[in-house]
Amino acid sequence: MVSVRKSHQMSATNFEQWLTSLDINVDKKQALESAWQQVHHFFDEQVQCQEKSLEMVEILSGLNLDKDSLAAAFLIPLQQYDCISLEFIEEHFSKQVHSLCKGVIQMEAIKALQQNASAKVSANQIDNVRRMLLAMVEDVRAVVIKLAERLCHLRMVKNSDEETRVLAAKETSNIYAPLANRLGIGQLKWELEDISFRYLHPDVYKKIAKLLDEKRLVRERYMVDFVDFLDQELKKLGINGSVYGRPKHIYSIWKKMQQKSLDFEQLFDVRAVRIVVEKLQDCYSALGIVHTNWNHLHNEFDDYVATPKANGYQSIHTVVIGPEGKSVEVQIRTQQMDDDAELGVAAHWRYKEGSASGKTSGFDEKISWLRKILQWQDDVSESGELIDELRSQVFEDRIYVFTPNGDVVDLPAGATPLDFAYYIHSNVGHCCIGAKVFGRIVPFTHQLQTGDQIEVLTSKTPNPSRDWLNPSLNYIHTPRARAKVQHFFKLLDRDKHIAAGKELLENELNKLQISIVSLAEVTKRFNMFNDDDLYAALGSGNARLQQVVNFLHQQDDKLKPIEEIDPQSLVKQPTPQKKMSVDSNGIMVSGVGNLLTHMAKCCQPVPGDAISGFITQGRGISVHRLDCEQLANSLNQQPERMVEVEWGVESKQKYQASVQIVSSDRQGLLRDISTIIANERVSIVGIESHSDDSKQTMVMTVKVEITSSAMLSHLQLKLSQLDDVVEVKRL
Repeated sequence: MVSVRKSHQMSATNFEQWLTSLDINVDKKQALESAWQQVHHFFDEQVQCQEKSLEMVEILSGLNLDKDSLAAAFLIPLQQYDCISLEFIEEHFSKQVHSLCKGVIQMEAIKALQQNASAKVSANQIDNVRRMLLAMVEDVRAVVIKLAERLCHLRMVKNSDEETRVLAAKETSNIYAPLANRLGIGQLKWELEDISFRYLHPDVYKKIAKLLDEKRLVRERYMVDFVDFLDQELKKLGINGSVYGRPKHIYSIWKKMQQKSLDFEQLFDVRAVRIVVEKLQDCYSALGIVHTNWNHLHNEFDDYVATPKANGYQSIHTVVIGPEGKSVEVQIRTQQMDDDAELGVAAHWRYKEGSASGKTSGFDEKISWLRKILQWQDDVSESGELIDELRSQVFEDRIYVFTPNGDVVDLPAGATPLDFAYYIHSNVGHCCIGAKVFGRIVPFTHQLQTGDQIEVLTSKTPNPSRDWLNPSLNYIHTPRARAKVQHFFKLLDRDKHIAAGKELLENELNKLQISIVSLAEVTKRFNMFNDDDLYAALGSGNARLQQVVNFLHQQDDKLKPIEEIDPQSLVKQPTPQKKMSVDSNGIMVSGVGNLLTHMAKCCQPVPGDAISGFITQGRGISVHRLDCEQLANSLNQQPERMVEVEWGVESKQKYQASVQIVSSDRQGLLRDISTIIANERVSIVGIESHSDDSKQTMVMTVKVEITSSAMLSHLQLKLSQLDDVVEVKRL
């Protein structure tokens, strides 16, 4: 059933006349008049754009949407035709209008839902769909505007080529019509379905339309008598209501013929009547009148008042054998149920002045819409149009929860109240002492579900617990929250680490009799901002004491005055020397000559590390770092096999070392890591990575070739400064 469009009966010069013809209040007319004054000159060369703008306003005014929605609908075609930008709308119109336009534009991501199951989905598409879903939940008006825009698009391609019509019809029947159905907007749903059906199956559409037209006169005479009789019976019982013939849509007729394998003549609801009453009890009184006067078919009776449909639809359906033995479908509902069926969520939206008229809170409405949108996703997936990868990444791995004000928060599945608190703000998380879900106290380990409303209870002072960082206790699920807790304790322990680091460095320098006036060169070398940063890094173990001491030793040697050399001292004296031999690995073995050495794979020592040797059977001397656990175990069993070794003269020989990186799993992480390694002139030998989708973390082990431990430490420091990197350590 296609409505008559006033927008095709006017030109740009009689906008006022068109505006007066709309059945809307003064505020809405003023909002449209203001929008017209701002943009009317853009319509000069865009006749189709003007028609679409006016037509969308007509459709939405019939759905009783507010002034901001009508203004946004008026502007959307101009944005689609590249006449104006989103920035222009933000500059010249209210925040509400801009937000609605942005939401409608974001719904372009809906196209990603149409891909075949074999299609690849990019990360950008997934992000776009997620943003679209959040926009839909935040403001359902954007959804209604988009549905009106698609209806206008369907109407406008009527005279286009067949391919254009078919593509538009497929998109509508697969995506937008199910969405309108889920949101209960029957007024748009029926026309979206009928026009799509006409484009996809023109011959069948014309055949059914012809059959309906041939029977129209006979059916109209029959229905007038039937309606008059029912109207009189209602008045006899004192029931206030109206009775009228209900238009039957061609798509629904065809669908019923397909589902039940019926011919047109066998359909029960070609003749259809609707009874609209004031009160709920009147529905069942009217049903009693219908069933008292005519026999009904038991298999065709449905009470959607007692058990509403998933989209909230309520009505009583029955089929009776009326006069002349002809079947008639009767629908009985209240006026509120009728508004709900025709307008859906638009019937409940309360953005009017003084929202006291709304019976339900905005939060409850958002919860309801969220459920309907997720159910619509199920409808689409059942039709085979939604790809599995997108479905799992957008819906199954994410949850959508609400603040007490009704704002939507997008979190990974498995998130806890602490994850929610840290998402809101770091201080909210630090001060969190409890949480409520729907007003009920829940533990920190409680896993949130889609649709939950969370209230965070806070103290005046931050007081996180170190237990929150224990993965086995399940207090925190997201890397973002974990990183914020770790950062808090880093700052909390900073003073203690500074004192410990300062003491360590001073003790070591005293042993080596190195006197240092300034640490400026050291802090610069290790990318620290000041001396306290250096002490804190040493005290927390983030910087190696031996590396700092080695660097200071080199600086101290440079500052020492050059001593005059006694010529006599150059004469070689026959003094006994400890035999030292240097092998191909750059290792000097004390007391033993010409022995084979190899670097232990368990700890991979590099020049600058404190090392020790262990005599193996048949493989020479295995060189380990002094802190190697495997060396300690071997020496406990066979201490006599230990041998002193040390690094020889400085060489450019390369040694292999492994670095483990723990980070949040994100796009571009491998690229950033490889870029830093390349900039440091370090060669990569191999990379292994493992991702944990449930925790959204990535553990990567990178094997590199370096010439010294200082070079490795510098590389670790650079990697630890990357965004989302939680930990970098040498294996």
